[in-house]
Amino acid sequence: MKLSNKGRYAVMAMADLARINRGQITSLSEISIRQGISVSFLEQIFFKLKKNNLVRSLRGPTGGYLLSKSPNEIKLSSIIKAVDEKIETVGCKKEFKKSCTGKSIKCITHNLWDDLENHINSFFEKNTLNDIIYKSSKDRQRELI
Repeated sequence: MKLSNKGRYAVMAMADLARINRGQITSLSEISIRQGISVSFLEQIFFKLKKNNLVRSLRGPTGGYLLSKSPNEIKLSSIIKAVDEKIETVGCKKEFKKSCTGKSIKCITHNLWDDLENHINSFFEKNTLNDIIYKSSKDRQRELI
């Protein structure tokens, strides 16, 4: 199981918007510079984020993006789903009787991986952009001490 760069970068870019320019328009090139993500990849990501109403855009020379909601209202699970990511730890369809090995019964560790998947998805559902910003600022304060 691996979260792809698309999912990771979508969360990074949204956290950047939330932390750097609260309520202000930010260009993709600014996010690109700060986060080290190519502008073309950000364009693909933000197309999906906008389509799922997580960001708003403004056109023109001073255009860019801003969050469509408060950071404490945007769950990480919403961001990951918006860019078509799925966190799956089992190789079989849960609704089928056959296992990921093709046998007629589920493998001995199926429930373990299923529980892990539930934990991961629950974690992303419980955490918001605000949580990322809060944890990041706490880390920075510790670095200054």
